[in-house]
Amino acid sequence: MNEKKYLKWYNKVGYGSGDVAGNVVYALLSAFVMIYLTDTAGLNPGVIGTLMMLSKFFDGFSDLIFGTLLDRTRTRMGKARPWMLWGFVGCTLMIIAVFAIPPSLGETAKYAWFFIAYTLLNSVFYTANNIAYSSLTALITKNSAERVQMGSIRFMFAFGTSLLIQTFTVKGVELLGGGAEGWRTIAIIYALIGLAVNTLSVMSVRELSPEELADRSDMPADDARRAEEAAGAEKLPFKESFKLLLENKYYLIILVVFLMTQIFTATLNMGIYFMTYILGDANLLGVFAWAINIPLIAGLLATPWVVSRVGGMYRVNIVGYIIAVAGRLGVVAAAYAGSLPLMLVFSGIASIGMSPLQGTVNALIAEASEHTFLRSGKRIDGLMFSCTSLGVKIGGGLGTALAGWLLAMSGYVANAPVQPESAINMLYFMYLWIPAIVNGIILFLLSRLDVEHSNARLRARHELEELAPVQSAEH
Repeated sequence: MNEKKYLKWYNKVGYGSGDVAGNVVYALLSAFVMIYLTDTAGLNPGVIGTLMMLSKFFDGFSDLIFGTLLDRTRTRMGKARPWMLWGFVGCTLMIIAVFAIPPSLGETAKYAWFFIAYTLLNSVFYTANNIAYSSLTALITKNSAERVQMGSIRFMFAFGTSLLIQTFTVKGVELLGGGAEGWRTIAIIYALIGLAVNTLSVMSVRELSPEELADRSDMPADDARRAEEAAGAEKLPFKESFKLLLENKYYLIILVVFLMTQIFTATLNMGIYFMTYILGDANLLGVFAWAINIPLIAGLLATPWVVSRVGGMYRVNIVGYIIAVAGRLGVVAAAYAGSLPLMLVFSGIASIGMSPLQGTVNALIAEASEHTFLRSGKRIDGLMFSCTSLGVKIGGGLGTALAGWLLAMSGYVANAPVQPESAINMLYFMYLWIPAIVNGIILFLLSRLDVEHSNARLRARHELEELAPVQSAEH
């Protein structure tokens, strides 16, 4: 049976362009907010890191709140589109506020300004916008192929925007006058671009009516059966669901992997300091962004084919992270040897190795959720995905705090022509050694994440148990 098509090409492209807006916020914050706060606003990196960590805790829990609010929303625009539209209006105002701290404020007032704006941006407006945007995948089409296409287009817009932000921001700030004025103006420009593209994305699609979404007559038999099972699934008490979650060792491994990847990302995002004070050119951040992201994109595009040829995710992810660890160690060696070209080459190799896990992580969560069902006969899919998102937010907070604390401990001096030797050593440790060590830890965890084979054994056992009564009756 051919699935009904719901979208034209411009609907898919319009939807995917929404990640331009999301990554205007994400890329600008992750790569540049720390150096703006330390070198322009004159704030202490340790205090900043602590405030970011506290904010991320709020951010993680707000996911659950906004998911519930979205489910209860009923408007002429649908459930998700109003949240996506108005959520980014708040993002526009708050991303400007984060990068527009008045220089005349006292130090305590500057910290308060940043914390309030940063928390409102992440925990309220960005969360509302992003949850709504992600939910649209299931609300504007029931065609599985169209959903995959939407995800691929969204992915290309996301990485393309991140590359452009990292490539042009440093030079853009300089051209716009530098200092506080330059950062404020660049934030305004990016925020307005994000607002325009987000509005275009919202208006380029329409949500299906509740009746259309409930109708399963146009779905393939397997998809319809799974939807019926999910709709009729037992509503478990939260306490029992959480107990099942903690009993799933594969989920716990995935959670720690998420925590480690967030620490990896947070320390790698200190690259702007490494480029500025060790390599001597902040604009090299854009060069490294291309060296890291283009191989990552290529690897992600190839991941589905590689996984299908190998016959599973386990070995692909293991081999990938062996390559990733080797690549990061190569970056370390090249940096100490003073070879910029080799640093770029090994950064690309490491990204290729990391790409399979990036491409399969949602499938691994689904396998972990299936493991709970096969063992207990009960489904906790929503809780598992929500708590994984919570792990990402908390891991991001811890990683950012760690980066700020280490920078503060090192004796870093904002805007100093020459940093103290302790700060230089710390930048080497943060940008080179921590990512390599973290990748090694992830490799070890992935070696224990053989959830596919475990699920296959459980399915085989269930099939034998179902056949046994039939065979007994025949005899």
